[in-house]
Amino acid sequence: MGRMLGLTLAYLAHLAACTLGSERQQHQVQHGPCSYTFILPEMEHCQRQKNLEVSNTLQGDSPAQVKSAASQTTLGRTQKNRSSRQEIKLESLESATENNTLWLQKLENFIQENVRSGMEELKRTAVHTQTAAMLEMGTNLLSQSAEQTRKLTDVETQVLNQTSRLEIQLLEYSLFASRLEKRILLQTQEIARLSDKNSFLEERLSALEARYGTEVQGLQSEKQQLWELMQRQGRLVGQLQGELGSATLNNTLLQRQQAQLADRVEQLLALVNHCNEISHMPRQEPPRFRDCAEIRHSGETASGVYSIRLTNSTRSIKVFCDMETRGGGWTVFQHRRNGSVDFHRGWKDYKLGFGEPSGEHWLGNDIVHKMTRSGEYSLHVRLKDRDGNEAYSHYQRFYIEGEERNYSLHVEGFSGTAGRTNSMAHSGTQFSTKDRDNDRCTCKCAQLASGGWWFEACGPSNLNGVYYPSSSSVVRYNGIKWYYWKGPNLRVTMATMMVRPANF
Repeated sequence: MGRMLGLTLAYLAHLAACTLGSERQQHQVQHGPCSYTFILPEMEHCQRQKNLEVSNTLQGDSPAQVKSAASQTTLGRTQKNRSSRQEIKLESLESATENNTLWLQKLENFIQENVRSGMEELKRTAVHTQTAAMLEMGTNLLSQSAEQTRKLTDVETQVLNQTSRLEIQLLEYSLFASRLEKRILLQTQEIARLSDKNSFLEERLSALEARYGTEVQGLQSEKQQLWELMQRQGRLVGQLQGELGSATLNNTLLQRQQAQLADRVEQLLALVNHCNEISHMPRQEPPRFRDCAEIRHSGETASGVYSIRLTNSTRSIKVFCDMETRGGGWTVFQHRRNGSVDFHRGWKDYKLGFGEPSGEHWLGNDIVHKMTRSGEYSLHVRLKDRDGNEAYSHYQRFYIEGEERNYSLHVEGFSGTAGRTNSMAHSGTQFSTKDRDNDRCTCKCAQLASGGWWFEACGPSNLNGVYYPSSSSVVRYNGIKWYYWKGPNLRVTMATMMVRPANF
């Protein structure tokens, strides 16, 4: 575009030089965004006569005919001068017009070439733009096609996997159906065989019924005779039971008389011993201890079996005293170590106690009640698992009530290493055995969990359950349990419960 403007300016300068500095009439042409200005020849100084005819050519003018010969002669010279000047001017105009025509042709050719090149450039730019847009659209389409292909591939993979699983399941179902068909066939054959055998047995039964009909009638008569004989024997047995009752009563009377005689013999022997005493000095009675704590205070430091006498009691009791744990002085009332003693017992055994103090034993609920109600006592529970790990639970205050309250448990002040939470039943829980159910469960915990214990609702503890060997790996509900130490998988090899005064 700048080159076109330069050529236009050069052309205008050339026109200005050709007009010899005179003012010329300008003509402006607008072509698209470009404008072209042309300087045309001046015609205003040429006087236009009425009789002057202007032709379409630029070669010359044809003069009008003269009416008279005189005037033609007069004006001959003037027209000759004017025609010479007009011819010169026409020649200059023709040369200028030719030059202008050539310049216009060149300018037109130049404009056409520039317009053509610009149009070609625009076309190429448009083609490139369209090509880039089409390439971008093609790229997007390819990306979308690839994404759709990937999604179709994923869906196809999923469909193939699902189809494979369905085929596998169908194959499994087919195999299962085949096995079922075989089993049904076998069962059908077995039913046919049993049906044949049943028919055979029915035939034999019919034959036997026909054969032994008379024998059955004879047996029925014998049965009637035996029934009558049994009635007579029953009456005889009733008489014998009455006689046995009277004999038992007589035996009881004899046993009482024998006991009275034995007491009198003991009294007589005591009198004889008293009369035969040589020394009249009073005998020194051995010291009496009400629990192992007093024995420990007396100077005994060895753990073992000792005799104690409870408050307001004349009976001596053998107990095992632990003189080592936490300063000693503990009276042991429960001990398990090898399963040699059966703890699945009734109410009476747990009331009076069973086992030996030196081994596995239960001291007795009556003794524990009398001991713990005579003062303020603490409870200490020691446990050991099959891996040799030991733990304990300590209760600062412990006692149980009497039989009239079903030996209700009372504990408080828990501490120890056998779990962060107390595994013992709550205070107020009553004691239960297999023949006396006092728990708070519709089931009988003493029968399900085994042993006698303070079962609240089959609760988290039972140290009197079945003793299973340490080699057993099966978790059993009725075993020894202290839940909050090691949960239901606890297999205890040793469990000990013992008491001593809280102010020891």
